[in-house]
Amino acid sequence: MKKNMGGLDRIIRLFVAAIVGVLYYTGVIQGTLAYVLLGLSTIFVLTSFISFCPLYALVGLNTCKVKA
Repeated sequence: MKKNMGGLDRIIRLFVAAIVGVLYYTGVIQGTLAYVLLGLSTIFVLTSFISFCPLYALVGLNTCKVKA
């Protein structure tokens, strides 16, 4: 897999995942919505660690800086 995510995208995804985790832990979000958001957060964390987003590849988006 070729990297297609830049540093800012990775940081934003990790930040959003952390916020969702805190909201779930504190009980602000519950039920089905909580499970859906936790699932999306898990995907965000995984794609951030591998720097590859399948959705970006599908639409042809690449935010990764090209090294000269």
